[in-house]
Amino acid sequence: MLHPTAIIEPGAELHPSVRVGPYSIIESGAVLGEGCVVESCVRVYGQTRLGRNNRLCHGVTLGSEPQDLGYTPAKAKPLTVGDDNQFKEGVNISHGVKYDTGTRIGSRNFFMAYSHVGHDCTVGDDNIFANTATLAGHVELEHHVFVSGQVAVHQFCRIGAYVMIGGVSGVPKDVPPFVMVNGQRARIIGLNLVGLKRNGFDSTRRTRIKAVYRLLFRSGLRLTEALERAENELPGPETDAIIAFCRGSERGVTGFA
Repeated sequence: MLHPTAIIEPGAELHPSVRVGPYSIIESGAVLGEGCVVESCVRVYGQTRLGRNNRLCHGVTLGSEPQDLGYTPAKAKPLTVGDDNQFKEGVNISHGVKYDTGTRIGSRNFFMAYSHVGHDCTVGDDNIFANTATLAGHVELEHHVFVSGQVAVHQFCRIGAYVMIGGVSGVPKDVPPFVMVNGQRARIIGLNLVGLKRNGFDSTRRTRIKAVYRLLFRSGLRLTEALERAENELPGPETDAIIAFCRGSERGVTGFA
């Protein structure tokens, strides 16, 4: 299961079912769970903890040093990865530097070629990163998000669930759940209707989401007033998710184009 050219350093922990391909390096301290597949020329750094059934394609680097001018090895924090993720060719994910929890990746995510996740990011479950999609440090990305190709998300931004970010977009502010955003300085261009339908949101739930956003951004009310009205007039779990996201924003919430 281990190619003769692979380097497995003493102190690395590999489940007996793990496969490691040619010229890959697994550093001391790394942990790889059951069923993981490491293809050729991969490097798994010592701060990395992988769950079950993760696939690392050619040239992937997991747990590399953060791209932070103030980084020193004494500040290193872990990269923790869940189960059933796919990391396609050239994907790079940094380990943490600031928080004890480090960088965290959930389960069932699909990272296409050369996508990047910076230090101390938190990525949830069932997300898709297209080619060269990039998260700067400290980004929080929830679940069922589609990040298109060549997208750049600014550090400390939050991306809500069921969001779709259009290609070649720059995201400088928090993006609330259920919407599509696009542009060099991304703005909301509508609801992510395709994503919502694919994930079982019926017409009643979609209509409620639309009504909440119309109230927040088209009513002329201050955001705090609009949030209170939405809470009272449009109750439901989708409303609760939007309100909680907006009230928790520190960078400001992305508005409509």
